[in-house]
Amino acid sequence: MSAAKTTAPVAMTCGEPAGVGPELAVAAWQSLGATLPFFWIGDPRHLPAGTALSLIDDPSETPAASAHGLPVLAHEFAGDARRGSADPANAQGVIDVIARAVDLTMSDAASAICTAPIHKKALKDGAGFAYPGHTEYLAALAGRDRVVMMLASPQLRVVPVTIHIAIKDVPVALNPALLTDTILITHAALRRDFGIARPRLAVAGLNPHAGEGGAMGMEEIEMITPTLDALRGQGLDIAGPLPADTMFHAPARARYDVAICMYHDQALIPIKTLDFDRGVNITLGLPFIRTSPDHGTAFDIAGKGIANPSSLIEALKVAASMGAARAAASG
Repeated sequence: MSAAKTTAPVAMTCGEPAGVGPELAVAAWQSLGATLPFFWIGDPRHLPAGTALSLIDDPSETPAASAHGLPVLAHEFAGDARRGSADPANAQGVIDVIARAVDLTMSDAASAICTAPIHKKALKDGAGFAYPGHTEYLAALAGRDRVVMMLASPQLRVVPVTIHIAIKDVPVALNPALLTDTILITHAALRRDFGIARPRLAVAGLNPHAGEGGAMGMEEIEMITPTLDALRGQGLDIAGPLPADTMFHAPARARYDVAICMYHDQALIPIKTLDFDRGVNITLGLPFIRTSPDHGTAFDIAGKGIANPSSLIEALKVAASMGAARAAASG
């Protein structure tokens, strides 16, 4: 990536037009103004009535436009937006906006992508969307076979090795290759995108008390520890496998930069308990920066003016910071 990314704005995709995404985009601009230039890609008709917006033809116009309204790179959709009820006619537009944001970021017109929540069923019903979600679609657009999900807040970063699978399937899914790839992708991202020269990684065990010497399970002895030892041999600073129940109090968190966890809830319960409103979803391993707020479309409150923009604002801040760090790392 070129050094031009230090000044390029963040691209925000519209997400599901019937959800809270449009109103939160406006709230984020009202909070950040020109201090963090970002532009919204979507159909201006889908923004709340009376929104102060500035139509732009090119992302480079974003900083100046931010002083007058939410910068909008218009993308026409087939349908209007009825808050709380997804229109399948808009599905292809949602998908195309994501692809457009990727193109803009890969060409350095944007420094990063911040994605508003999508509604996967609406995309499947309206456009035959063939991906489980945002992350898989972005990976396909980037030509990447494996990416990593990180949840981050000012208090904690966590990475689950396995994500949306049943607990009973976790021991089967865990293997040395998956654990190694997850750790190496995370380590590289911390150096490149977070500016941490020597990342400190803490890895949780799978079983209670990290197996307690085999009394509560053999995964730590047979798979996790040998994998971590091999990575330590490559020079990585890794602690673990550690008992997950003692990893997340304040003194423990001070000893690492990221917690690598074996399954979804092991990672997400602590971060959502510590900082529910400011958690940010980050996709590591892509050739571009991607963040998103850690919430869904929230159809039940869409259009009521009560949605909390904190996670989206934090996602924009993280995207801008990571974009700047990646640009600096690339020279």
